[in-house]
Order: sequence, then C-alpha cells, then structure tokens
Amino acid sequence: QVQLVESGGGLVQPGGSLRLSCTASGGDFSLNVMGWYLQAPGKQRELVASITSGDSTHYADSVKGRFTISRDNAKNTVYLQMNSLKPEDTAVYYCSAYNLLRRMYYWGQGTQVTVSS
Repeated sequence: QVQLVESGGGLVQPGGSLRLSCTASGGDFSLNVMGWYLQAPGKQRELVASITSGDSTHYADSVKGRFTISRDNAKNTVYLQMNSLKPEDTAVYYCSAYNLLRRMYYWGQGTQVTVSS
C-alpha cells in the first residue's frame, strides 16, 4: 500500500507561482511513476504532468513551459513547480503514484489551488 500526502496549495494571484509537494510512504518509491492531476468543479480529473523514476517527464499541453515536475527519490517526494499561473489553473490538484509492480494507482487527498485577483 502506498500513502501519499500533498502540501503547498493555496490562493495566488494571476501570474504568481506555487510549488506543490507530495511525499509517499509504503513500498519502493522508485517503482512508482509519479504524477499530478487536476480536477476543476464539474469536470473530470485530468493529467497535468508525470515523471518516471528515470526522470522522463510528460506534460499536458496547457501547462508546457509553465509547470515543472520533479522528484527526489531519496526523499520519496515529487514536486510540481507552477509558474505564470492563470485563473483557469484553479482546481483541486491530486498526487498520483502508479506502482509498476502492483499495476495500481494510488491517490493523495488533493490540495486546492485557487488563482484569483
């Protein structure tokens, strides 16, 4: 079982920055493909970015050039640096871990990001 705890959400003005963190416990962190998803009110959850243990990354087109995902395997932590935030980035952001051994997704509890003046 993998447990994920997120932190770093909040209220920020348009053009501002936030950094989300997600720390995993349980199992071998290197066996997880880590990701961040967002879910806006009334919409489906969608992938923002993902990163493998070898630091191969993937981004949604809407965040390319603004968001950066990274991981620290020694700390069992994945980060999402969000710059040039826009009101449309407002959503609950969820950390995910896809465990390659168990072939299962695990989810954090979510953290609210609100971009508003």
